[in-house]
Amino acid sequence: MTTASAPEVIRTDIPARLDRLPWSRFHRRIIIGLGTVWVLDGLEVTIVGAVASRLTEPGSGISLTASDIGTAAAVYVAGACLGALFFGQLTDRMGRKKLFMVTLAIYLVATVLTAFAFAPWYFFLFRFFTGFGIGGEYSAINSAIDELIPARNRGQVDLAVNGSYWVGSGLGGLAALLLLDQSLFAPDIGWRLAFGVGAVIGLGILLVRRHVPESPRWLFLHGRVREAEHIVEQIEETVRAETGAGLPPPSYEVTVRVRGNVRYRQLVGLAFRRYPNRAVLGLALFIGQAFLYNAVVFDIGTLLSRFFGVSSSSVPLYMVLFAASNFLGPLLLGRLFDTVGRIPMISGTYLGSAALVVVLGVLLRGGSLTTATFMVLLLATFFLASAGASSAYLTVSEVFPMEVRGLAIALFYAVGTAVGGISGPLLFGNFIHSGNVNLVALGFFIGAAAMALGGIAELVLGVRAEGKSLENIATPLTAEEAEADPHEQGAIQTAREPARTTEQEHQAALSRNMRILRRSAERAEHERHGLGRLRPGPGTAFYSPGQIGSAGTTSRWSAASDEALDRELETIGRAVDRHGPMRREALAGYVEGRHWGPRRFRRALRQAVDEGRVQRLSRDAYGPRGQPGAAKPIASER
Repeated sequence: MTTASAPEVIRTDIPARLDRLPWSRFHRRIIIGLGTVWVLDGLEVTIVGAVASRLTEPGSGISLTASDIGTAAAVYVAGACLGALFFGQLTDRMGRKKLFMVTLAIYLVATVLTAFAFAPWYFFLFRFFTGFGIGGEYSAINSAIDELIPARNRGQVDLAVNGSYWVGSGLGGLAALLLLDQSLFAPDIGWRLAFGVGAVIGLGILLVRRHVPESPRWLFLHGRVREAEHIVEQIEETVRAETGAGLPPPSYEVTVRVRGNVRYRQLVGLAFRRYPNRAVLGLALFIGQAFLYNAVVFDIGTLLSRFFGVSSSSVPLYMVLFAASNFLGPLLLGRLFDTVGRIPMISGTYLGSAALVVVLGVLLRGGSLTTATFMVLLLATFFLASAGASSAYLTVSEVFPMEVRGLAIALFYAVGTAVGGISGPLLFGNFIHSGNVNLVALGFFIGAAAMALGGIAELVLGVRAEGKSLENIATPLTAEEAEADPHEQGAIQTAREPARTTEQEHQAALSRNMRILRRSAERAEHERHGLGRLRPGPGTAFYSPGQIGSAGTTSRWSAASDEALDRELETIGRAVDRHGPMRREALAGYVEGRHWGPRRFRRALRQAVDEGRVQRLSRDAYGPRGQPGAAKPIASER
């Protein structure tokens, strides 16, 4: 419920209502409608990398050198940076939905016009506008996804979405493999058709996006309370109809003041005065991944052709393998960012990939690499680096207040990518053009150093954001303003009073709080031992009870994911006690585990076994506590 205690002050439980939703078709639609922008970005970057060597050959219809390919890459990245800055402010001012429709349209027009390039200047111009549209997508899309996906699933979903860049990369490689075949297409035609692939996919995405709603968080922050309530009610109705079950009550409220838009100058002041550690962290992560990725991806075609003798028509095949490795990284490692935690996973992927890049550079310099060994090392490196690069976007979208989320993503992406993403391709392109293998190895060493700095920054400055609501990680600016106003204190206090409860409900809530606090203490203890002692990032495992505490008040900064996990454990325990031993698949069916989110059921089941709520009878069978393994036949169906 949302109410206004004064014309400019709004009290709402919309964030809590969105975070407590079970996983449903609505969330999958969000991923398809919004997340697929990275498919387009991957397609664009890979197509240029795959056709790069063809563009430098006679008869291509356009005269480009290896250095020009690096310049085109830098121009594309520059367009993306400026597009992010331009549309980032509009995203926070005009809304997420309007902007992600406009930016996609710009991309579609620019990529089609690129196909008609006849001279380097024309090619550079429309690569710039293609990047301009893609860059504008970053702030609007990342903001909308993080504001619509429940906190407990946000990390792995965000990484998988950002990792879908490599689905586009694989498609681009396959398309280029076909279109560069001179037995099918003339040398000056195939590469032009390759750019049309992105336009076709973009049109499909444009149709899906029409059904994606505006972010309710953005709406209520801008005083459009009725619209926000209407959207959330529609989402809740859809989810109830799909799951056939009721929704748990929202666990907290937030009070905010409607305010004007924040400008970049104000954001920079806010970031470096109030959140200096987070600002440095965001820059370090973005610069590190942008340098390494843009340097290698834009120039991999010319690198393979010049130093390993790979023909231009075969380069796309290697790009497909490269893309597959990069996609599998965030897909397979993503859930660990929500379970093991942000700090160990982000620092581990950055530092691990940096170490592998050093090995690659040393072997390349020594002349001991074949095409096969080079690709094996490259695939292993970017399996880790891809998950780390995706986490840079996740980090910046989480750690700043919601009033400036779109602006923050745009600013840190633009600055970080301008420093690393433009210099990387330019430097690497010129190193490759020189034909000096020592210079190319030096380029790899510089990329490793940039990634290592990002990993160290995460170890020292990282934020433990796993499972927390966005409002918990960074208190909204306007929430602080509303609470600072003494005239609003009475209204805010009234909003925090819990509804009347029975003694049974009171005791159940207290029991839940005690269980959650015990788990939090165990996590904190674990962090102080083993590798956990190397995690000096600010904060520890955090819980602020959202039910009934000893004083009978409600904390609006409840760790909703902790309460969701406790409800899941209770559901598993009741199902096993009621139905007896059963296989994992049957148990998942009884508790409707598919609505808990990707991999949530298995995590909760492991926790239930660890806490003794259920007993594991065999590899995939479970029973009540103390249940003998052969006491009764194990159910295999509902």
